[in-house]
Amino acid sequence: MVSCALVGGGWSRTGESVAALAHIVGAREGEDIGASALNADEYALFAQVGRACRVEAGQRLFQRGDSGTAMYVVANGAIDLDFGDDLVGKRLGSRAFFGELGLLIGDHARSADATVAEDAELLELGRDEFEALAQRDPHLLAQFLRRAIMRVVMNEQALIGRLRRRNQQLQEALDNLRSTTHQLDRTEALTRTDELTGLTNRRGFVLELEQRQREGRLTGHVLVLVDCDRFKSINDTHGHLTGDRVLQSVANLLRAVAGADDIACRLGGDEFCLLLRGHDREAAARITGYIADSARMLERMHNWPPQMTSLSIGACMIGDEGNQWEYWYAQADDALYRAKRQGGDCVEWQV
Repeated sequence: MVSCALVGGGWSRTGESVAALAHIVGAREGEDIGASALNADEYALFAQVGRACRVEAGQRLFQRGDSGTAMYVVANGAIDLDFGDDLVGKRLGSRAFFGELGLLIGDHARSADATVAEDAELLELGRDEFEALAQRDPHLLAQFLRRAIMRVVMNEQALIGRLRRRNQQLQEALDNLRSTTHQLDRTEALTRTDELTGLTNRRGFVLELEQRQREGRLTGHVLVLVDCDRFKSINDTHGHLTGDRVLQSVANLLRAVAGADDIACRLGGDEFCLLLRGHDREAAARITGYIADSARMLERMHNWPPQMTSLSIGACMIGDEGNQWEYWYAQADDALYRAKRQGGDCVEWQV
């Protein structure tokens, strides 16, 4: 507690107009850019009625959030104000005043921590003392109020400017974060996408397969492996650009039959795969048959230079035995090998 002795006296209840004028004040106390010290005449007037308080270094006068009903003037010594929230603090010296909003508004929540930096003597003014000021020299008090209110207005303008700058900095930070996130998403997508065909690549396929398996969503899927027949001959005879167009045609065909929850993938070279979700053997057989028939028809329609080739297809149903995906890949690969041994252009299933 601050111990204060009354120095001046003799006042009446004439502060209503002062309170009405002070009601327009709304900025943070002490956050000034203008002068925050009394001139000689003002200080002499305040000293007549203020209560003298001796305080010691390290003493806390009030802290943020405290309800304030008085203001202070530094007679000697120093007071530190800490506004928090990374705002710049202040050190107040002789004739500086602070906490005035607690007096002018009444029960104002302090917005700074006030700590005694050096042993000091303060003048404390409550409502009664402030009304005594109005009684003794209303003209000088009005001069003080104009300066105090101007300081508040300047504080508000400075605060608005800081908030605008912070909002701009925050917006820039958010924009940079969104841009970085977008770039990371694109990078992640590229690491899972085959550059030539736009299908999922082997890495993306394996990651998706493993995730579905961890989530218990792999049972009931159909794994289809697709291999281009005589693809080396196409490259050797017509060149790699033609070979690339054939691979893109196969990719387009697989993309066309893949549903929203299916995965069409280029595993590498001329090997593709298709993961079909929620199909029974009969439905999956219709899809694989359609792929083989469509490739055959397109090969005949565009055969010089070739834009498509016939396909060898091996497929298997993924069961609920809990095996790793490599097991099911081996099952489908066995079926694909049988299709190729038969000369290709057919579909084989692994029972």
